[in-house]
Amino acid sequence: MSSNNKTLSDIALSVLDLVPIQEGKTASDAFKASADLARHVEGLGYKRYWLAEHHNMPGIASSATVVLIGHIAGSTKSIRVGSGGIMLPNHAPLVVAEQFGTLESLYPGRIDLGLGRAPGTDGLTAMALRRDLRGDVDDFPKNVQELQYYLGPVDPEAKVRAIPGQGLEVPIWLLGSSTYSAQLAAMLGLPFAFASHFAPAALQAALKIYRDTFQPSEHLKEPYAIACVNGVVAETDAEAEKLATTLYQSFLNVIRGTANPQQPPVDSMEELWSQNEKYAVHQMLRYTFTGSPATVKEEIEAFLAETQVDELMFASHIYEHQARLRSYELLAELAKK
Repeated sequence: MSSNNKTLSDIALSVLDLVPIQEGKTASDAFKASADLARHVEGLGYKRYWLAEHHNMPGIASSATVVLIGHIAGSTKSIRVGSGGIMLPNHAPLVVAEQFGTLESLYPGRIDLGLGRAPGTDGLTAMALRRDLRGDVDDFPKNVQELQYYLGPVDPEAKVRAIPGQGLEVPIWLLGSSTYSAQLAAMLGLPFAFASHFAPAALQAALKIYRDTFQPSEHLKEPYAIACVNGVVAETDAEAEKLATTLYQSFLNVIRGTANPQQPPVDSMEELWSQNEKYAVHQMLRYTFTGSPATVKEEIEAFLAETQVDELMFASHIYEHQARLRSYELLAELAKK
């Protein structure tokens, strides 16, 4: 890792999309908006477009993540498309290998397989997804290695193969919101992405463990880390702050355990949350860059100096589609200055 501080112009920018369903709209509307956003950021030079796996959430349409990856890859030409991530406890490794082998065969050299070890939902829904809960998150390392085997070099002796899948070497990423996946990514010599857009507390510890214990592999010679953060950028600080109230309402839902679709921005949050809720939301959203280009550039550069990450992935809970497109535009312009 270079001792020189990274700046925005040194690193790749990418997108994490939860495919939000807005108040009064449908999943179909969300899919159209996501495809339009993917084409837009591809034109702006973003490196990858990842889709998250969530279940049983009325405000998020990314439950069939693999289908959506195919849709977004088919709607674009060159941007890398992948999962941020596939929640491996919900799926048999062979099925994931076949699905991503199929995607890689359809869109060669453009597919990323990001893996998480949480279910991406509540306990009841996790049971409905899996039918059998004898396996648990502690099986994650074994399942990752099984998946690596299915997507690795063709083994003529293999009794079970992923077809398509074998020999395709789809890049596998480990995702985490704690130090657990950082340790595993380091041990297996895989790239690592940290979910600092909602779990900021362990970011520094996870990056340190990942870099300090990294073992080079045939996949990766040196550690490579992405930090996912929230970005809400507009022409003025005041406009961005108003747009960010959609994000605050989404996280207020998380804290309260309420299930609402994505809400339009409001002039003030003060009547919507208590002081305790406000504190909790802001703790979760510590790595949220909100404001005019000048404001966020300074904050992002400070974040890069502190973390030295290799890539920034921006999640953007912005209600109005044109404002969301513009936010990613302004971020891309910052990287070119």
